[in-house]
Amino acid sequence: MPSPAVPAATIGAALAKLADEIVARHPADPAARLILLGIANGGVHVVTRLQFLLRDRFAEHARPRTGIIDISFHRDDIGRNPIPKEFTPTLIPIDVTGATVILVDDVLQSGRTVKAALDELFDHGRPAKVELAVLVDRGGRTLPVAADYTGLVLDAGPEEKVTVVLHASDPAHDAITVAPAPRKT
Repeated sequence: MPSPAVPAATIGAALAKLADEIVARHPADPAARLILLGIANGGVHVVTRLQFLLRDRFAEHARPRTGIIDISFHRDDIGRNPIPKEFTPTLIPIDVTGATVILVDDVLQSGRTVKAALDELFDHGRPAKVELAVLVDRGGRTLPVAADYTGLVLDAGPEEKVTVVLHASDPAHDAITVAPAPRKT
């Protein structure tokens, strides 16, 4: 097992930075329809953490709603990679039409996951605005995608895999590792 490339305290600070930037751009307006959707699967853990951080930063009546967006059926490699066993269905708490949606993911690399998330999102309605928040931007874009909110920037090569583990009950055990990517056969 590779050693963590990023200490847990740095991960916590990066999550707090994301929350602060979201609040700065979206003041606590109770009439605003702000939805944070975690891209399954890694983005679900990030949006859960952000939900707790935003609870302290927004008034109770103005907190953004959170949900899950599953991209399984919009992946451009679905023919080569089956839908994972840990399939998490899309769960959007309110109508996205006219809302501001922030897609949340753990790692941004090529942009293909974001493209698939946009395809799934627009199957559910037409948001007024869509933004992107990522915990880690590792570079390597193959599509013209940029995050609106970025926690950390890591320099990882094309033959490396960045893995984010956010511990469910103890943030001191959070880890981000960079290791050689498994060889595809």
